[in-house]
Amino acid sequence: MDHGILFDHSRTARIGLPEAVFCEGKPVEAVVELLSRFGKGSGRPVLFTRLAPDIFNHAPEAIRAGYDYHPLSGTAFGDTLTRTTNGTVAVVSAGTADGSVAWEAARTLTYLGIEHKIFEDCGVAGLWRLADRLPEVNACNAVIVVAGLDAALLSVMGGLTAKPIFGVPTSVGYGVALGGKAALASMLASCSPGVAIMNIDNGYGAACAAARVVNGL
Repeated sequence: MDHGILFDHSRTARIGLPEAVFCEGKPVEAVVELLSRFGKGSGRPVLFTRLAPDIFNHAPEAIRAGYDYHPLSGTAFGDTLTRTTNGTVAVVSAGTADGSVAWEAARTLTYLGIEHKIFEDCGVAGLWRLADRLPEVNACNAVIVVAGLDAALLSVMGGLTAKPIFGVPTSVGYGVALGGKAALASMLASCSPGVAIMNIDNGYGAACAAARVVNGL
């Protein structure tokens, strides 16, 4: 069945980044159809994002076997882009609860062929955790900061590195956290100059922004 999904296959040639499939909200049948077309060995690398386990499990085993699927991040890919040696991206998260977003960023970087390192549980409630990892973070060429609640990690990180920083507020928290709006406002109001902020929970977007930096080296 043709669900009328048209890919922008020339996007890589234009901007150096391929189109991805955002699965959330798509009919299950449409997602399964797309999965059947872009598995390992297809020669057409496609990243699936926001792919929930129950949706992925609707696909036959023969299709699922052709994918590297990561349930926490909700990402899947068959083939990946050619690995680049231009640079490395650090993904720094405040807490374990931010894992789905941090790993969405990390998995997107894997798919894009960009080397990266992930540093979890670096929240400001225990600054020694960040201090211990700072030399490794600063050895990278760009930094993605993932944090919810008050998202103070972004401002702290912005004062500790000269590398390009992309902040991702997460929807982690309750009450006045307002589903990530407090974290977003905090990052946008950061006193650290020159930091760029993504939409709430947009790990994919942050990875693409960092990729533009690394690909331009």
